[in-house]
Amino acid sequence: MISIVVGLIALAVALMLSSAIGKAPAGTARMQEIAGYIHEGAMAFLFREYKALSAFVIVVAIVISMFLSPLTAVCFVAGAVFSVCAGYIGMTVATKANVRTAAAAQHGGMPEALKIAFSGGAVMGLGVVGLGIVGVAAAYMLFGNIDIVTGFGLGASSIALFARVGGGIYTKAADVGADLVGKVEEGLPEDDPRNPATIADNVGDNVGDVAGMGADLFESYVGAIISAITLGAVAYPGGEGIMFVFELAFAGIIASLIGVFYARSSKSTNPQAALNHGTYVGGVIVIAAAYYLSTSIFGNTAAFVAIASGLVVFFNDTETTEIYTSA
Repeated sequence: MISIVVGLIALAVALMLSSAIGKAPAGTARMQEIAGYIHEGAMAFLFREYKALSAFVIVVAIVISMFLSPLTAVCFVAGAVFSVCAGYIGMTVATKANVRTAAAAQHGGMPEALKIAFSGGAVMGLGVVGLGIVGVAAAYMLFGNIDIVTGFGLGASSIALFARVGGGIYTKAADVGADLVGKVEEGLPEDDPRNPATIADNVGDNVGDVAGMGADLFESYVGAIISAITLGAVAYPGGEGIMFVFELAFAGIIASLIGVFYARSSKSTNPQAALNHGTYVGGVIVIAAAYYLSTSIFGNTAAFVAIASGLVVFFNDTETTEIYTSA
């Protein structure tokens, strides 16, 4: 139950950040005009894609109902719907945040631009984890059977597959088309608004990197939780393993919220430094929570060592990547 409450808190914070983004200045009339075209194109693609996917989801749900169980089919549809919601939330906010980030950069410099851009990304992230934990926890509370809950993960994976691949194809096709028409034939600079294909290119960036990536992250998050509670149920038939997973997810969301507000409040003119600081703060909180949960639930530090090791490897990989690619 507490996982559902924390998930709803994450969604409430995402709504608050979205409202703050909407109140920020959107720039000149010309900026708003171009942003309107991008938003309109992105939403048109999204609705067209989801319309096609709805037929797929219905057919697969019928097959699952026939060969597995109707309850698994219900979870499958719920996973698909939640994934669609995550992509829709991210796309709506991202297309609003884009132009407002540019406007903030003109008047407030890097700190103000970072604040709006980071808020837009945070809405996507909090929407993913909020919807994910609420969906999985609610499904487990209702059915109490992990075999049925796996349908939720399958639904999320199905949407992620099409959203990621379809969005990626559209993104690259629009990018290549814009370059061919603008640079090769007309000699226009990249992203010149005089080139109509530039709008499609920017629509593609939002489609692939926001809606597609959002669905992909949602599927990964949900899949990780379902896999973990499955292993927890097998290793600890008394239910300690499942409780550990949900409480760790709860701690992770709280740590993410703290990291988000820490990064947003940063006055640094270096965006990467602000992002890193927020990530480190969240990581430290998760490590501390993992130690507490591991010792209090299992009576040992075995789970804590595994989690801490994974986080250390993650931080090492991100730092190494930054060293070799930041220049």
